[in-house]
Amino acid sequence: MAGPGFDVVVVGAGPVGLTLANILGLHGIRTLVVDERSTLIDYPRGVGLDDEALRTFQSIGLVDNVLPHTVPNQILRFYDAKRRVLAEMAPPDARFGWPKRNGFVQPLVDAELLRGLDRFDHVQVWWNRPMASCTQDADAVTVTLGGNDDTTMVRARYVVGCDGGRSMTRGMMGVSFDGTTSPTRWLVVDIANDPLGHPNSEVGADPERPYASISIAHGIRRFEFMIHAHETDEQAEDPAFLRQMLARMVPHPDRVEVIRRRVYTHHSRIAGAFRADRMLLAGDAAHLMPVWQGQGYNSGIRDAANLGWKLAAVVSGQAGDALLDTYDVERRKHARAMIDLSTMVGRVISPTNRRVAGARDVLIRSVSIVPSLKRYVLEMRFKPMPRYEHGAVLHDRPESPAGTLFVQPRVDTRTQQDVLLDDVLGPWFAVMCWNNNPRQILGEPAFAQWKALGARFFALRPLTQLHWTGQDDPDVVIVGDRSGGLKAWFDAHEESVVFLRPDRCIAGACIAQRSPELSAALIDALTLTPRGGEIDSATGSLLYVAQPAAESTGAAAGSA
Repeated sequence: MAGPGFDVVVVGAGPVGLTLANILGLHGIRTLVVDERSTLIDYPRGVGLDDEALRTFQSIGLVDNVLPHTVPNQILRFYDAKRRVLAEMAPPDARFGWPKRNGFVQPLVDAELLRGLDRFDHVQVWWNRPMASCTQDADAVTVTLGGNDDTTMVRARYVVGCDGGRSMTRGMMGVSFDGTTSPTRWLVVDIANDPLGHPNSEVGADPERPYASISIAHGIRRFEFMIHAHETDEQAEDPAFLRQMLARMVPHPDRVEVIRRRVYTHHSRIAGAFRADRMLLAGDAAHLMPVWQGQGYNSGIRDAANLGWKLAAVVSGQAGDALLDTYDVERRKHARAMIDLSTMVGRVISPTNRRVAGARDVLIRSVSIVPSLKRYVLEMRFKPMPRYEHGAVLHDRPESPAGTLFVQPRVDTRTQQDVLLDDVLGPWFAVMCWNNNPRQILGEPAFAQWKALGARFFALRPLTQLHWTGQDDPDVVIVGDRSGGLKAWFDAHEESVVFLRPDRCIAGACIAQRSPELSAALIDALTLTPRGGEIDSATGSLLYVAQPAAESTGAAAGSA
């Protein structure tokens, strides 16, 4: 039978699919999440959240629900076979508003993401609904869903596969999954009433048996132990084997309370394409990486943040379909870099040959003698940061900050004190000027264009100038630089005007006098029009409003 129409069908109710659905829900996009399972997954998976993921949860209004399930500022230490520290990671800054390393309990955080969808009448979740087939035509995708003793057909503008490493969506797209799978297996176990109790994490680069021990909140500790080639999965699943492994770590391995356990292999793979017409991939369906940098979960959340606003803009008629092509262009390079880094770290900590491990230990210790290299590791400067050279960004010079994430310090406005910047900016585009009035700098036509697109405008000032009213404008919010973080950013860059995307990536930046030209180029590059209409480039006025597609009745993204 024919089911109701949706703007977007999300296949997979894991963290990536649920985050994407929350983003779409906030922008009024009619969304259906389907999953072949009957409920959320509760077996061991991700244990680390980074600052970018928490910033995304902040953007969907759920970070306060997530934080009780986290361990912020978690230190990670690497030990040799004699339990001597090889390296330590304890990044001190929070330039994006949140700690860089956070332990967390994934099933509980996923449950908060699921509950977040209850806010939206236009978002539904269907359990026990495996996707049987997808057929694309010029206007939509027809999705056939099985389960519940019947078959349902749903039409949607787009389908996003967030259905894991064995993604059925990827198979229906005919997309390759290139890379390797490590032959090494790991026993992963979560234990209640943490028998160690300390708040941090360690990785043991012990050639006898590499291991990890991670505190993840609520008295839960994660242990991971390498399974040697001569040991079978059946041995690893024997309680006696686990007691033997834990005996190296805790005094009473027979007294632990096992919550869940699982045998894993590590994959280093990436899809040949993240988009095929009206079907897209995100999260593990698009890329898989070893656990050693804790970036599998976080990379998927980055996918959702990048893709969510673009789908909302296209579905609501505020951007052309070509904007979706920038998703693959932007996310592929960074996902690949994270896969390579995670794979490299795994190779460094996993050798079981004592000579190889000894040489590695000497090399790492020699690096730590050099203060600059020690800080490089301690502060995790080796972690690749997203920087988009191409896509929905414009670079007007090689040193342009375009394509990078803007900082998120704490700020004041005339009505709010000591708040994170994103909570002031809102969920859509933002145009910010340091020491200037955006209307005067942009000029009336460009100002009107961005206003018609739903953008908001901000005059950033030293805190001493917050209540000066000499340049007040009803369409401009005055922001006081409470912490000095904003001035520090502008001190480091020659640009003073910043155009921010909804995912807080800098779409473009320039000196004040160049902002009208950059504004016009950005609107063209991002294929933006206000709610399906067309703007008069001379006056900034709306010439006409296009009728939305039949399947789409979601509210315009800029209306939030």
